[in-house]
Amino acid sequence: MHEFFPGVYPWNLAIHLALQMGGVLSEIERETQPLQRFRSAGEPGAAAAWMSAWARMGDRADAAAQKDLAAGHGRSGGKKLLRASLYAFMAERLMHVGQDGRRELYQAGVTRFRSGIEAMREPVEFVEIPYEGTTLPALYVHPKTPPLGGAPGPCMVFFDGFDVNKEFLYYRGPREELVQRGVALLCVDTPGVGAALRLRGLHAVVDTERAGKACVDWLLQRRDVDAGRIGLMGVSLGGYYAPRAAAFEQRFACCLAWGAQWDYQKIWLDRFERLSRSVTPALSVASKHIEWVLNASSQDDAIKRLAPFKLDGVVQKITCPFLMLHGEGDEQIPLSEAQKCFDAVGSKQKTMKIFTREEGGYHHCQIDNQSICSATMWDWLEQVLQPGR
Repeated sequence: MHEFFPGVYPWNLAIHLALQMGGVLSEIERETQPLQRFRSAGEPGAAAAWMSAWARMGDRADAAAQKDLAAGHGRSGGKKLLRASLYAFMAERLMHVGQDGRRELYQAGVTRFRSGIEAMREPVEFVEIPYEGTTLPALYVHPKTPPLGGAPGPCMVFFDGFDVNKEFLYYRGPREELVQRGVALLCVDTPGVGAALRLRGLHAVVDTERAGKACVDWLLQRRDVDAGRIGLMGVSLGGYYAPRAAAFEQRFACCLAWGAQWDYQKIWLDRFERLSRSVTPALSVASKHIEWVLNASSQDDAIKRLAPFKLDGVVQKITCPFLMLHGEGDEQIPLSEAQKCFDAVGSKQKTMKIFTREEGGYHHCQIDNQSICSATMWDWLEQVLQPGR
């Protein structure tokens, strides 16, 4: 993975992620070049400088979008609004918990995203999934090649990871390939991420099958979805969320873990131990983010709350077809942890694809080259979600 900032993992990861989701390299380079004076993301002033740089990018793209829209160019303006949204989210995600302006930046990202989708007239519904007295914000993306005769078709539910949101899930490619292949997509902000955390105050839960059940129940009310072809996938920490949900909500027709998990408490024990020795672990966001996600009062409290976030004794219950993707050099989750999880999965139809440095996709969730894993995922899903399987 190219290091725009040598040794500053969260910034390098964020830039690669932004480029995969529609960011423009020249815009990013221009605004982030002055940040080369920082040697770590935790250095005094670094978080504020990062936020300001990306916020400026977002404002500039938004201003350009407004000119297009005023001239009646909906698609051009909409595309710029999506990029402006992306930049606002990138500014917000690395801010400290409680930092002034964070909520406003997030809301700017949400508003720009919706305006962009509407300007481009994309086949996306902004929906709310009923969930235990409240709702989970979600995007329902219609397939561009629906089944002939109006027959119900397949749908993939897509769960977030630790530090992303439903809009990121939309940006990262599934809507391009899946909807072209006739598969609808439901991108969901589950408890602990995105708007569910920021705007609803819903913190992460161990038993993610609760959200899984809510999604299936909602989809079964739609005439355009085939009840027997609803799959589930998750990215990064979604590699815990999705397998856990599929293990206990067995109406899912398949499960895809885009990045593996096994013992999430163990991962954070190692991270906190490294931080105590002033050794920077491979963290995508500030370490305090885990406390916010879990509604924990301290590192010790976070570790206690993470105790049940383990997949041993859980993935053994998975019976649907299962695919796991993992980078051989994943800096966040060691390959050995991924292998433990895969070996324990109970499904008789399970596949593991490990991406090497030579072929690409070597890093966390193939952040160095997402294209290398896309064909593997979408071809597999197209096959397992065929009618009659």
